[in-house]
Amino acid sequence: MDKKPTYKQFGEKAILVEWQAIIDDEILNDILHFVEKIKASKEINCIDLIQGYNSLTIIYKEFIENFNEEVALLKSVYSSTLKIAKQDYFLWEIPVCYDLEFGIDLQEISKKSSLEIDEIIKIHSETIYKVFFVGFLPGFLYLGGLNEKLFFDRKPNPRLHVAKGSVAIGGKQTGVYPQNSAGGWNIIGKTPIDFFDVNTPNPCFAKAGDFIKFNPISLDQFYQLEKEIEDEKYQLIKTLQHA
Repeated sequence: MDKKPTYKQFGEKAILVEWQAIIDDEILNDILHFVEKIKASKEINCIDLIQGYNSLTIIYKEFIENFNEEVALLKSVYSSTLKIAKQDYFLWEIPVCYDLEFGIDLQEISKKSSLEIDEIIKIHSETIYKVFFVGFLPGFLYLGGLNEKLFFDRKPNPRLHVAKGSVAIGGKQTGVYPQNSAGGWNIIGKTPIDFFDVNTPNPCFAKAGDFIKFNPISLDQFYQLEKEIEDEKYQLIKTLQHA
């Protein structure tokens, strides 16, 4: 399988770099290494790097005068042996209450998938998910690794209001809504954790390459944690992951 990227002009000040259109750990690692090489390079004059599952959009400070020359430079950086800073990646443990008070689509998923609710919760919370990128909403983590038993189509008519902290399944993905918003994913639980907080130095605690583990908690534990978070007495559990 060829995982080398292709390059396309994306407006007057951007280049879109694309890998094979699949969700793949090897492609993610390739993108992450390329990002760090671009940051380490003194020749690429960009102001932003926007990552997707299998893409990287490079936004430049100035108009791209010669696309072919810039692509040649990017290819040189991509294949170079530039020394890049070692990145630390963490496993973040996220408490989730799967009670039907929050998991308002669990019964529908159970009925249509022929899985008991307890089995759905077990499968969802046993998996360790990898963060591929952050997008859609600030702090919305796109996670890879959902068990195919839990693949479930998005709703044909999205809800106008999905509560902040809702844990949901959409198609082949699972994720957490970081704020109140409209949304068409199937809601299976809720976490009291803030996934985006503008009052902290790092508003979104997780980044591409990190891992997420959902830990089931009871309804009482949910409200207890919610109070601890409000009183700033709760700290997320994270574990350094070694390559």
